[in-house]
Formats: sequence, C-alpha cells, structure tokens
Amino acid sequence: MSVSLNDPTATAKTNEYYLTRQSQMESNVRSYPRKLPLAIAKAKGCWITDVEGNEYLDCLAGAGTLALGHNHPAVIQSIQDTLASGLPLHTLDLTTPLKDAFTENLLSFLPGGKQEYCLQFCGPSGADATEAAIKLAKTYTGRANVISFSGGYHGMTHGSLAMTGNLSAKNAVNGLMPGVQFMPYPHEYRCPLGIGGEAGVNALTYYFEQFIEDVESGVTRPAAVILEAIQGEGGVVVAPTKWLKKIREVTEKHNIVLILDEVQAGFARSGKMFAFEHTGIEPDVVVMSKAVGGSLPLAVLAIKRKFDAWQPAGHTGTFRGNQLAMGTGLATLTAIKQDKLAENAQERGEFLQAELKKLAQDFHCIGHVRGRGLMIGIEIIDENQPADHLGAYPADSQLAAAIQTACFNNKLMLEKGGRNGTVIRLLCPLIITQEECEEVLKRFKKAVAEALVAVRGK
Repeated sequence: MSVSLNDPTATAKTNEYYLTRQSQMESNVRSYPRKLPLAIAKAKGCWITDVEGNEYLDCLAGAGTLALGHNHPAVIQSIQDTLASGLPLHTLDLTTPLKDAFTENLLSFLPGGKQEYCLQFCGPSGADATEAAIKLAKTYTGRANVISFSGGYHGMTHGSLAMTGNLSAKNAVNGLMPGVQFMPYPHEYRCPLGIGGEAGVNALTYYFEQFIEDVESGVTRPAAVILEAIQGEGGVVVAPTKWLKKIREVTEKHNIVLILDEVQAGFARSGKMFAFEHTGIEPDVVVMSKAVGGSLPLAVLAIKRKFDAWQPAGHTGTFRGNQLAMGTGLATLTAIKQDKLAENAQERGEFLQAELKKLAQDFHCIGHVRGRGLMIGIEIIDENQPADHLGAYPADSQLAAAIQTACFNNKLMLEKGGRNGTVIRLLCPLIITQEECEEVLKRFKKAVAEALVAVRGK
C-alpha cells in the first residue's frame, strides 16, 4: 500500500489523532512526544508546522543535529544531486568521489588537517562512534580502564552508557562495561567540591593530576579519558580552560588516549568549529555525529595518526557508507564556512545570554545562565528556599518542567537537561537571525511568567 504525504484527508487529522496512534504502535521508550505533543507536517529553517497548522520556533533542532535548520536549500540540493548522480546509497566502507570530497573537507577543519588526523566511519550513531573510540584506546594501550566525568553523556549503548553520568537509564541495567572511573567535572554554579570560583577549578585541576600520578590511588592507569568540552545533556556546563589543559598535559605525559566527545558541541555550535578549540588543545580522538551528517545519520572518528592501531575490520558496521549523509554533510560543512555560521553562533549566543541574564533580574527563578555560542543553559531554581554556602539555590525541577510546557504552548520548542531536568536548554539552528532570537526571548519571557503562576501562583 502506498501512502501519499499529499493525501487531502491527512490535513483533517489532529495532533491528538497521530499521538494516540503513535502510543498504540510504538514502545513506551518514546520520550519527546510526551513533552512536545505534536505531529509535524513540515518544517523550514528555524520553524516547524504541525498538522493543525500551528507554527513553532524550534530551539531543539534535533538535539543539535540540524546545524542549518530544517530543509536548508543546500541540503535539499545535495540530496537531489546525489540521487541524480547514480551513486549507490549504500557502500559499506568502499569509497566514492563523494566520500573522498567529504573526507578531505572534514579533515581540513581539524588541527593539522590530514597530516595529523585520519577518519574512521562508524555506524550511524554517536554512541557507536563512542564505542569505537574506547575500543581503539584499549587496543592502542593494551589497558582496560576508562576515566569519565560526572554529568557527561556519551550515548545509550552498553559501553557508552557505562561512561554516562546520568543514573536514570543505568539503574535498570546491570552488567554495564566494567572499569569506568568517574571523576568530578567543574561546575561554575554548583562546584562539586563545595569550594566554588577559581579555587574550585584549581582544586579539581590539582586533583586530576594527583589521581593519575598517585601510586596509591587504587586505580590502574586508564586506557582513555573521555569528556565533553561543553557538557550538553549534563546541563550546558563549560570546561574551564585551565582544567582541560591540565588533562591534556597529564594524558599526554602518561600515554593515555584523550577522547573529546564533540557529538553535540561540534560544528560551530559553540562559536568555534569544535568546542575544544576554545582551550587550544588537540585531542587524540574526536567523536563526531549529529551535525556532521547534515541532518542525516552519520558518525565519524577523527584519530591522531599515531593512535590508529586498528587492524583491518577491527571495528566494522553495515551502515558506514551513507552516501546521502556524506553529501548533506559536505553541503553543511561548506555552508558553515561560507556563511560564517561560527561567527553567527557566537554573536547570536552572546546576545541571547546577555538578554537572559537581564531577564534573570526580573525572574529570580533563573539562577544561572551559561554556555557558549548557540549552546545555552538556563538553570531554574527555587529562590524562596535557603541558598547553600556558595550562594546557589536549590534547583526547581517542577518549575523547569512547567516552563518547558509553557514554552511549547507559546509555540517555542526546547528541551531540558542537567541534574533532575532543571536546566532549560537552547540549541537553536546556527542560521537563526537576530529577529528570530528576539522572538525566542519574547516567547520565553511569557512562558516563564505563565509557569510561575501555574506552579507558585504568582
């Protein structure tokens, strides 16, 4: 049976109709429809239209996947060109002229380019690339342990979940990958050591070095250290430069593979092509997915050549050769560079953060605004409760959820993150305009006011 997207009877259906059918046909594991209850009919740029004709400003952008927004002309043209070219759509890891062009272009954005790095195409998810990175580190070093960080997110497969900080998905799954040692990640608003400020960063920097070099630490030397330069799902927490530089120095000294997970922060979202560039370091392995495929499934590792310890077929995957994704990825990389989208992300992000901090003066439930570029976190607090000794107020997950709902009702789509879902997150497409940023702020302000009335009666 064929189904036409232009079927006139489809336009008569409501969001509720499709959501009900989805609940009947899909697993309980579905998540976004529970928070964003709509059925999408079409999308363009930063805007989504549901089946009832409502238009939403999209500040979720496929959890950061849609760097160019929805259905960007360059992406659509790339798909059409690839289909018209006669290229096979599935090639395992066999090469094509399109793959060659994409590979060379992607390598050009890495420090030292193709002289320093080579690429490994993985299965289509960031989690598979994370798994490959860990396997490679263990292969190269001959060691077993991995250091990860509280608040980090690296995927939902067994190995990547073992290295993820959030406990909600882990508690129900026994027997995750052993040998993962978690360490505290610096947090400007909620210092894990209870020290705060520069002193807290200094203590965590010192602690990491001492932990690795202490012969009585109780943990054997790891194969790898894996982290995000900006924790995304963890609540948009930015790594301090001093701390990250020390991690690079120590891992290099002890021949520990440093893996930077750039799945969400990569490709100009932070205001630079990769978030690690803000600190001037060079990772041994870079994990890439989401935006790298230009809205289609693709995951890639960039590997410093000295660490490329694989034997042929050491890590395989059927869907390593997604030609459509390489075409849309190439179109996206080209647009990011030609349209100066890193600069746009930096400029728009600075504007949004500045305005959100002004908004916090009127709405004291906004405890902290942070991030880089168009990767912004807004931590929601209960300012009526006592603050801790560092001046941080308790997080308010109920109000954060109400704000997300009120945003949706005001036709603004966004997601929460952080501990207990108390950080409102903005992951706008990199093409967002000044006028659209102002509209985001207008809708967000109205939503916060409405949520406060609904939850606190004021």
